Amino acid sequence: MQRGLIHLSHLFLWLLIGQSSAELPMCKESDYHFEYTECDVLGSRWRVAIPNKADTCTGLPDPVKGTQCTFSCSEGEFLDMQKQQCQKCAAGTYSLGTGVAFEEWDSLPSGFVTHGVNTNSRALHADCSNSTWTPKGDHIASNTNECTSTLSYAVSLKKPGVVSFEYFYPENSIYFEFFVQNDQCQSTESANRWMKISESKWSKYEVELSTGNNVLYWRTTTYTVQGSAVKPVMLRNIGISGVSYTSECFHCKPGTHSAKTGSAHCIPCPAGTYSNKGATVCHECESGKYSEAGSGSCKPRPPCTNSDYFYTHTPCDSNGKTQLMYKWNEPKICNETVKGAVKLPASGNKQTCPPCNPGFFVTNSSSCEPCDKGFYSTGAACTKCPAGTEPVVGFEYKWWNTMPKNMQSTIFRREFGNSEHSTAWEVAGEYVYTISGDRDTDYMMLTLSVPGYRLPQSMVRDSQTTEMSRITFVFETRCTANCKFYFLAGYNQWNNDVVEHWTGSTSKQSYSYLIQSNSTASFTWTFQRTEEFSVERKYSADVAKIYSIHITNVIGGVASHCRRCALSSAKAGSACVPCPAGHYISLTGVCKSCPPNTIIRPYQPVEEDACVQCGPNTQRNKAYTACLSDCTLDVQTRGGVLLHYDFTPLANMTGFHGSPRFTGRGLKYFQRFNFGLCGKEGRVLATCVDNVTESGKEVKGYICQSTVVPSDIRSQTMVSSQPFIIGDSLIGVTTDTTLSGISSPNQLFPSGSGLPDVIFYYKSSETTQACKQGRSATIRLRCNPTVTAKDLITLPSNCSEGTCDGCTFHFLWESQHACPLCTKNHYREIVSACIQGIQRTTYVWQQPLQCYGGESLPAQKVNACVTLDFWLKLGVSTGTIAAVLLISLICYFWKKTRKLEYKYSKLMMNSGGKECELPTADSCAIMEGEDAEDDVMFLTKKSFFSKMKSFPRERTSDGFDSVPLKSSSSHQQQEEEDSDDA
Repeated sequence: MQRGLIHLSHLFLWLLIGQSSAELPMCKESDYHFEYTECDVLGSRWRVAIPNKADTCTGLPDPVKGTQCTFSCSEGEFLDMQKQQCQKCAAGTYSLGTGVAFEEWDSLPSGFVTHGVNTNSRALHADCSNSTWTPKGDHIASNTNECTSTLSYAVSLKKPGVVSFEYFYPENSIYFEFFVQNDQCQSTESANRWMKISESKWSKYEVELSTGNNVLYWRTTTYTVQGSAVKPVMLRNIGISGVSYTSECFHCKPGTHSAKTGSAHCIPCPAGTYSNKGATVCHECESGKYSEAGSGSCKPRPPCTNSDYFYTHTPCDSNGKTQLMYKWNEPKICNETVKGAVKLPASGNKQTCPPCNPGFFVTNSSSCEPCDKGFYSTGAACTKCPAGTEPVVGFEYKWWNTMPKNMQSTIFRREFGNSEHSTAWEVAGEYVYTISGDRDTDYMMLTLSVPGYRLPQSMVRDSQTTEMSRITFVFETRCTANCKFYFLAGYNQWNNDVVEHWTGSTSKQSYSYLIQSNSTASFTWTFQRTEEFSVERKYSADVAKIYSIHITNVIGGVASHCRRCALSSAKAGSACVPCPAGHYISLTGVCKSCPPNTIIRPYQPVEEDACVQCGPNTQRNKAYTACLSDCTLDVQTRGGVLLHYDFTPLANMTGFHGSPRFTGRGLKYFQRFNFGLCGKEGRVLATCVDNVTESGKEVKGYICQSTVVPSDIRSQTMVSSQPFIIGDSLIGVTTDTTLSGISSPNQLFPSGSGLPDVIFYYKSSETTQACKQGRSATIRLRCNPTVTAKDLITLPSNCSEGTCDGCTFHFLWESQHACPLCTKNHYREIVSACIQGIQRTTYVWQQPLQCYGGESLPAQKVNACVTLDFWLKLGVSTGTIAAVLLISLICYFWKKTRKLEYKYSKLMMNSGGKECELPTADSCAIMEGEDAEDDVMFLTKKSFFSKMKSFPRERTSDGFDSVPLKSSSSHQQQEEEDSDDA
């Protein structure tokens, strides 16, 4: 039952389909188109009909066997899918045969896809959905914000082919790459995917494609941090070959035509004509209208004004006269017959020719020709350099009667290619100036080409010479719009970098550019009146003038004067002998030695200024061209203490980032500074590079800066751009806050330490519009023993970019290695008490510690010692022994005294009582062996001390001691009393 219901439902469905198909009309040829199926292993395919819209008709043709996969059509042909044969394109159309071309960009062509993404993970709030490539009519332009914009196109090639396109890539702030992914998702090698800068010209690029599926990618990311307008990358004329065939021909775009059948491309209409889309011929503009080459319409001619003509000078005639000529700007677009229009001034007024430029002479035909080698001139006649001198060669243009042979003037139009103008700058006697272009957005270019540079023989030092040449020019601009004047240097007219630019009107001024290598061979001055698209010549009166250009040491140049050089023996044929290193050429033509510790001032002919004294604590190099610091320093403090510094650990190149900054869309960027603090000859130089573009610009010196943007593409963590030198010469090293006009105020980096900061002073010879004296920098080294990291570098708090005026930069570098070397004065000793016969001596640093390295802290000393108990015991013992000896001596002398008393009393008794008569002594003293016990002395009972004190008082006048003795009667009475007692 259920199976029957299913069959009924299927039958009902077929009935509905049959009924709906019966109601649809039969398909006409306009309702469908043919396509080929994929080729099989045998190289065969089928042609099938594909409806243009689904469910609109019925009765499509049946599939038929198609042409072989190797089949292709030639240029100017297309494949008629109905007949499966190649047919020639009709007039007004074109075909590449085995390729496709995209020349019109009124809208995004079918097959192209564009989208914007945020690759900067640090700017999550940025919306990039609208950051896409935008069609601009004759080209397509990229975005100009920090988002990444991608344009892609997928194509399947039946055989190997080529993709070609033209691009305009003027900004080094934009990262631009083109790469191809094949069936295996393999991309173009990274070395071939980065586009070259094209400052003022459309560049053409070609890449070979493999058979099979290929996806083409054009991708840009802007790294702008200045907030200024950025010029987008532009593409046009994209062509792809190798698609085997095209099933239709392309109509010629407006402004072009193809008069013949089977055309491979369309021809632009000449000026004064126009054409519509698919035109076979170009039509002349009506009276009172004009058109530019390649125009799709004509415009009314405006009344002529003073800006529509220019003046120039004819070459000098044999009489030394030149004619002032007035000419209309070509192509002439103004109408001089309408009311209010100006007429062209009359030409032919003769004037005296200006003199020739220095190094040239006036010929018989009044033209200017260069002097021969070894000669010089001020613009009149050539004079041979005298013996002992050498010509100072170069080019100095200050009179403009004719355009110099090594200078070229061109106009470049960014939107539509090169102009029909043959010149953009015209000579005017005292200056060369810009004339009107086809559009106010045109680039008016003046290019000077030089073959190379060579130092004068007397100036050749060694490889450390920093100035190869110098170009100086005087200019001014007068503008009513926001005009721009560029000065570029590079390898040629189309491969160069912007050195400096000026915006708006500028007064007459001079600018110098230092050339440090022999690679720069072209200089270009470019003037653009406005960047706003303007059909009319609204700002034609805006003008740039160059009064003089002077470039030194050019190979093949001419000489305006001769320099004196040393007169001494030399190899044959040499008229000038260079002085030895450290010597200069005096006004008398002999070599003189510079004073000690001075360097030679480069290119200074004045004798009294030939030598420059090196700054404090610096020494000259062997070539006498630069002052160096060996990273050591001795400083005498106000207290008379001599401090020794050694900055060698800080000498290698060091880099750090400033505080992060953000653009309007949240792109984070940093200012990167690289240092090469000090060092002897052969030191490591600080290097900053530009790795955004293929040019890879690199600068080297003591201090340089570049702008760094975190990157998630190009296999790099950081993208560096806009490098420049801050300091390329060392001025001096001192603790003073001012040196040679460079100031480093203490309030920029307040300090609580008692030690003075050591300041390195640097200067750069490169000048800019804002820094006419060049940039300068100070690095303040501060002792901080607590800093374990090698590089703790900070910027002034009130100048977050390191500079407050854009010319003088200040840095604070805190480090252990910025401290003076430790000496004995930086530590003290502590002696411990004597404990158990051991005494310890310990050494500790003085606090706060303000030194590092140098002498190490001595190790602890251990000495044997004697304790206080020992000395106390020794003292008591010694005192006791002394007391015993003293008592013994006292007793001994006391006993002796008693014996003397007894002898004396015995003598007195033997005298018989006769006064003044003494008995004859038996002996003069107590004889040995006398019985002391028989010597009884009857004395008065006095204490021992009383007797001792009485001895001196009882001495008689004759010098003898008087001893009181008892009388014999008394003695006898005593004996009797003793006997009675017995």
